[in-house]
Amino acid sequence: MVHDRSSEKWLSHASDTEDMSMVLAPRLAYFAGVARHEHVTRAALEMGVPQSTLSRAVVRLEQDLGVTLFARKGRTVSLTPAGRTFLASVERALGEVERAADEVRADADPRAGKVAFGFLHTMGSETVPALLRAFRADHPKVRFTLVQNYGEAMLGGLRTGELDLCLTSPVPEAPDLVARRLDEQRLRLVVPDDHRLAGRRRVRLAEAADDVFVTLEPGYGLRRITDALCAQAGFSPKIAFEGEEAETLRGLVAAGLGVALLPPPAVPRPGVVELTVTSPRAVREIGLAWLDGHPDTPPVAAFKRFLLSRRGHLLPK
Repeated sequence: MVHDRSSEKWLSHASDTEDMSMVLAPRLAYFAGVARHEHVTRAALEMGVPQSTLSRAVVRLEQDLGVTLFARKGRTVSLTPAGRTFLASVERALGEVERAADEVRADADPRAGKVAFGFLHTMGSETVPALLRAFRADHPKVRFTLVQNYGEAMLGGLRTGELDLCLTSPVPEAPDLVARRLDEQRLRLVVPDDHRLAGRRRVRLAEAADDVFVTLEPGYGLRRITDALCAQAGFSPKIAFEGEEAETLRGLVAAGLGVALLPPPAVPRPGVVELTVTSPRAVREIGLAWLDGHPDTPPVAAFKRFLLSRRGHLLPK
């Protein structure tokens, strides 16, 4: 093992000013190649680099570490005990890098890449499966990571890179996002089947001003829309229960625990009656959002084009 004052001083300085991984990383593949052949000339031929470049890189690596990795005899080299210890870790690290490179290349593959796609819970049972089926008719090998969540959480996922695209409501307005309105969905006043309004087909929302409501929790887009529509109708809703999922709310309505403004169900639920709201106009806009300036991989770009082409025809009619 070599320990001299100059190398110790340099190593200490590097530790203070730079992450050692940044210093060492460019030379690790060269080290592994020489170690594999135990011959500088053969390693240089295999790796397609000048022999002098390879030799300098290995010497500099030893200087950076302050450790002798090879015993040298002419062009032939052999690993020292320290070199063998270092090689085991280097091979694992290089293997991880190679696997990561393979993974990101696979995710970006135009034919079989991956799309991270977020959508509202209320779109999970019918709308999204139909969209994916239609898209995969022409892109059968594209893979999806699907995330169901409420709107603000999905916008956060776009910003952190967890999501490539999301279907959300209301359509967001933010300087760092791009959003396109795709469709609108009528909301209905859902009441228990023994409610005083249950015999009606249409109703003004103000007629429910004295009822208690079951709603989604604050932060959900549908909750903001419910509050805004009630305000337009001239009242503030009395909230009995708050939940996280529309079908749970529909169950609470069926149990007689309140009324709710909800999008249509995928399958009719017994115990409730769903009334058309004539005033105010009760709809929610559904939009597609993505991070502004974020480059799309080919599969993400293809799915984005597909969704934008469904404008006005996104939701089942």
